[in-house]
Amino acid sequence: MSFPVDVVVMAAGKGTRMKSSRPKVLHRLGGRALAQHVIDCAARLSARSVVVITGHGAEQVEAGLTAPIGNADHADPQLRFVRQQPQLGTGHAVQQAVPVLPDDGVVLILNGDVPLIGQATLETLLQACEGQHLALLTVDTGGDATGYGRIVRSLDADRSVHAIVEHKDANEAQRRITEWYSGVMAAPAALLKPLLAGLTNDNSQAEYYLTDVVKHAVAQGLAVRAVVTHDAVEVAGVNSPVQLADLERAYQRRLAEAFMEQGVRLADPARLDVRGELLCGADVEIDVNCVFEGRVKLGEGVRIGANCVIANAAIDDGAVIHPFTHIDGEKLGVSVGRGALIGPFARLRPGAQLGEAVHIGNFVEVKNSTLAAGAKANHLAYLGDATVGERVNYGAGSITANYDGANKHRTVIEADVHVGSNCVLVAPVTIGAGGTVGAGSTITKSTAPGALAVARGKQMALENWQRPAKKKG
Repeated sequence: MSFPVDVVVMAAGKGTRMKSSRPKVLHRLGGRALAQHVIDCAARLSARSVVVITGHGAEQVEAGLTAPIGNADHADPQLRFVRQQPQLGTGHAVQQAVPVLPDDGVVLILNGDVPLIGQATLETLLQACEGQHLALLTVDTGGDATGYGRIVRSLDADRSVHAIVEHKDANEAQRRITEWYSGVMAAPAALLKPLLAGLTNDNSQAEYYLTDVVKHAVAQGLAVRAVVTHDAVEVAGVNSPVQLADLERAYQRRLAEAFMEQGVRLADPARLDVRGELLCGADVEIDVNCVFEGRVKLGEGVRIGANCVIANAAIDDGAVIHPFTHIDGEKLGVSVGRGALIGPFARLRPGAQLGEAVHIGNFVEVKNSTLAAGAKANHLAYLGDATVGERVNYGAGSITANYDGANKHRTVIEADVHVGSNCVLVAPVTIGAGGTVGAGSTITKSTAPGALAVARGKQMALENWQRPAKKKG
């Protein structure tokens, strides 16, 4: 844009129909707060600043929203909050932002409970504003507009916007109008400020309506432009749990379609949930009922089985995540190497770092552990705070006892070790390369490379032992 844009986000409403103590704009869609979607969209518009108007639950809202990240060509927008106390209508809300809005910019007014507003639509609206006109985003789907402010146009050839009439104040003829106001407008600050100053509360609600700036502009002979969208979803607000659920499905469907256009194969696009950022390489397959949270990256040829939950993880090329696997990297993250096989019913916790061709089987849990290439833990096992070397075979029912009640300690299992079934490795302990831990052993002391460790109760025997070579053929 050739003019600076300052975005005002309306986020002061209570949302009583949500039947929740949480402020309405903090309810989540796709893993982010409703208002955060709006703020992030402002960043994509290269806005100079974002002003969020808070009221009900102001402290929660201000703590729950974060500044958006801009792009490489523009600085991050400045985020600030102003409070509307008491709430006396939409016009009164925007009046609270007037002191922090520079006169040289265009003010773009958005609603914090309308999360799917499109960047392209807003860019079209700003172009219609041209830095000098009052411009409105209107909606016309040809259907019932009950509850919305109707767009009243002039009867002459140019059909310019004459007024916005709120539903409660509209007469029967006006209520038959199918074009309605979306709640989004753009206007130069120098034009908008005096229009806001002229608002009154002479209406059935005794509130200061933002929509009345239109009739004041018309009365002053100013042109009011309108950009019409026929996509009701991108301007849909959230006022109830039912509407939130409907919008969530619409959001997920749009994401699913975008992934499929990139070449991702979804078994059923209606059964995908992305609650954060999902990045997919070429030739990715995702089965039904999978949930992705935080930031997840899937490499080329990755296959995700049904009913998996994956959060904050990077999964390298060719890896297979079998059904019912749960991966949650939290802050530490999880990495899965090229060609690894995970699951079914596996759990990878924060700090799990799996190398190439690692196998983690059913009912195996890995936390804060590194497994080198080719290591395997195929059944019913726990690896916590462990460093596992290449080609280690970790037996069923075996665990690392890494916590002594006060501190956590590291277990080191060097390359080519075989750990038998039902073993307990009591950290800190190192199992030397090429060694074997006999089934049912409790190991409390480190072992030398190539040793056989067998322990029962308090007795522990160590032997130098060479594993028989595998027979060819």
